[in-house]
Amino acid sequence: MSAEASPTGLSVEVRRSARRRRTVSAYREGDTVVVLVPAGLPSAQEQRWVRTMLERLDLQEQRRSPSDDALHERAADLSRRFLGGLARPQSVRWVENQGSRWGSCTPTDGSIRLSARLRGVPTWVIDYVLLHELAHLLEPGHGPAFWTLLEGYPRTQRARGFLEGIDFVTQAGQPGTADLDPPGPSLS
Repeated sequence: MSAEASPTGLSVEVRRSARRRRTVSAYREGDTVVVLVPAGLPSAQEQRWVRTMLERLDLQEQRRSPSDDALHERAADLSRRFLGGLARPQSVRWVENQGSRWGSCTPTDGSIRLSARLRGVPTWVIDYVLLHELAHLLEPGHGPAFWTLLEGYPRTQRARGFLEGIDFVTQAGQPGTADLDPPGPSLS
């Protein structure tokens, strides 16, 4: 096991495994990137693999945590694909102040806000939350007309289950403590 600092300032920990034969993988553990390598990998190759895995993690995180501009573009694309382009947000941005909601929307000014807690979740979950908020630009409540707007998104139920799972885990499994809008996760 060795530790070093990456060019981005993150701590990098290399863990060698006798069971690992040919594969290299990496993941974040807090502020540390853990790179798993075969025990017999030469140190020159180790350094090359560390750089490669840091680049891959960075690209993966960029895809999972788009900028506000990228979020706005993504929302416009989702509106075109699933809502006939009818939902036209004026702004779409990440916010840090939503501890119990995944997203919110103000139909009067066309603003959509996504909780920073979503950073790092799969893109199809972020797409669902964006689509949920876009639907609120057209239908403010959670009535049947609202849910009809979301029927075209093929991963609606899966994304709702994913978000409910996060709520369950973060609420330490306490039933009834998650802020939910029946029949789905609290968005707005």
